[in-house]
Amino acid sequence: MKKILILLGIFFMQFAFANPCFAIKIGLQGGIDKAFIGSSTQAQIINGRTNKLLYTLPAMKGYEIRAYKSGIAIKISGSYFNLDSDYIVIKPASGGFISAKGKWYRGFFIVYNREGALTIINQIDIEEYIRGVVPSEMPSGWNYEAHKAQAIAARSYALANLGKRASRGYDLKDTPEDQAYGGATAESAKTNQAVQETKGVVLIYDLKIIPAYYSASAGGQTSSSSDVWTKNLPYLKSVPSFDGNIKKNGHGVGMSQHGANNLAKNGYNAYQILQYFYKGVQFARINPDFYK
Repeated sequence: MKKILILLGIFFMQFAFANPCFAIKIGLQGGIDKAFIGSSTQAQIINGRTNKLLYTLPAMKGYEIRAYKSGIAIKISGSYFNLDSDYIVIKPASGGFISAKGKWYRGFFIVYNREGALTIINQIDIEEYIRGVVPSEMPSGWNYEAHKAQAIAARSYALANLGKRASRGYDLKDTPEDQAYGGATAESAKTNQAVQETKGVVLIYDLKIIPAYYSASAGGQTSSSSDVWTKNLPYLKSVPSFDGNIKKNGHGVGMSQHGANNLAKNGYNAYQILQYFYKGVQFARINPDFYK
């Protein structure tokens, strides 16, 4: 922590992290025997063990990769070729996107053969990850201040949960079990702007980034963490959720996404929305020097 900044009447503390890239690893697929990948630009397949170039993928062509014994094979012109590695990295040229699961993603892929099955991981800058989370978690047509609140909550959740699924080789899953993440395919100009406008902003309590839990709706009243889970988190108290007549959808702890949108419609800004749903929190901004 270096210094306290004041922005729009909100107190911000500036945090510094050891990892200068702010990369996060997102599990896209696991336990599968094959997958289909591609790149919008020329891409390299690199041996993750030796850093040796194995193959160059041309742009806009689909390829099948599959688990082969303890390694990974790729199908080229109808024939499979053993890449002689259980760990490969697929990197597009600068500005390119890579594809899996029928979606485009920023960053690059890491692929492992784990006990005869493939695990596909998207390693990506945290801000680019949040670009793919906000419109996957909240409709792009909703109020802009709700999108900003969602970006801050999602960023906080991600950074507080780095390493959550380390035993599987990544940090978070791409599903609502952690946070829904649709990659670059899900992005919209409006939600990207909300992410950019809140770049690096996180929620903190007692000088720690909080896992800012949220759900679609709470059915009129959010739940405190102790009512749903065994741990009592002081910033997660029960409050009216302002989600109208929408029935509860999710655990109901923390921010109600429908409630956030309704509050935004009634003039609340993102910071007021978040301080309503998360009690006693402050805002911190990640040191911008570490994004370079």
